[in-house]
Amino acid sequence: MSRLIGVINLDHELDQLKELTYFRCGAAVPFASRYRLIDFTLSNMMHAGVHDIALFIRRKYRSLLDHLGEGRPWDLDRRRGGLFILPPDWNDPTDASRGDLQHVHNNLDFFHRSSGQTIVHAGTQHINKVDIEDVYRYHLEKKADVTLVYKPIHQLETEHAPCVRLEIDESGRVTGIHQEQDHHNIYLEMFVMDKSLYLDQVRHCIAHQDNHFFRDAIQKNPSGLRIYAYRYEGYHAVINSIESYYKNSMKLLDQEQYQALFQNQPVHTKIKYEAPTRYTYSAEVDHSLVANGCTIGGKVENSILFRGVQVEEGACVSNSIIMQKCVIGKGAVVQNVVLDKDVQLSADRTLIGDSRVPYVIAKNSVI
Repeated sequence: MSRLIGVINLDHELDQLKELTYFRCGAAVPFASRYRLIDFTLSNMMHAGVHDIALFIRRKYRSLLDHLGEGRPWDLDRRRGGLFILPPDWNDPTDASRGDLQHVHNNLDFFHRSSGQTIVHAGTQHINKVDIEDVYRYHLEKKADVTLVYKPIHQLETEHAPCVRLEIDESGRVTGIHQEQDHHNIYLEMFVMDKSLYLDQVRHCIAHQDNHFFRDAIQKNPSGLRIYAYRYEGYHAVINSIESYYKNSMKLLDQEQYQALFQNQPVHTKIKYEAPTRYTYSAEVDHSLVANGCTIGGKVENSILFRGVQVEEGACVSNSIIMQKCVIGKGAVVQNVVLDKDVQLSADRTLIGDSRVPYVIAKNSVI
């Protein structure tokens, strides 16, 4: 949909996944055996026909840049428009902007040159399959200044504690934005807003020395904006801790959960041409998600294996997440563990974590 401009804002996303975010930002964390967290946001925008997307990043983005490239998997490698990776520029001595407002202020050319007239703004910590075209239609129908996307959560979990909540009246208008823990309408950090109004609000915030667009322009709402809420009912997972990452990853081993995330519109990611997984005569695999390029000679159960993992003969992997190109040596035992990329576990080693709080090993470790 050429009328929409995508903004993926990572500025306020904290790197809370411990060892998994030592060397990368949260948006680049691998998920579901072959994807990165940002793939789900990019794919949602792609399916809505969004051809101009700005990515606001500030720190630890080398891994993310390597993954995104020119944006080809999401049809963003274009002569006009496409993917714009926009770190903030601090070279202007007159610049008074701060926080995520700095990204907009120092990259106004992106917004002025884009043909789209409506902003769809999102993050990457809320994995979902929101139909952005439907959100846009709802936004026009309500004649809203801002439309926020939310999901009613019946069973609140620990990962929902830091999430913003919405109070909504019968017409769908937002009457309150807060973080009171007993409210179940979780804001998905996604909103739709007219481009000219968005830029006006950015200028207003900068003039008043604010630094957080959502909090200062929308939540506080000093301009009296007409704010409506779009109710989303599909797949949703919040990834804001090791515990939530592990729990929501393992839930994908349930066929119903997996289909809810992947069955309808495909999720696109960086293409890697690798051979199919090879299973030797001694391999035993049960209830697991295994990407291509692996070699399995041991036992794997209730686990997620990313591309290129080697599980040698006699090794046992259970209830674990093993990322790209890890090697599990002969006779090694891995249970309730998350291994980041390129970890090598020597023969006959044993790693056992807690079923609720897994043992995490940082990338490139040799044990």
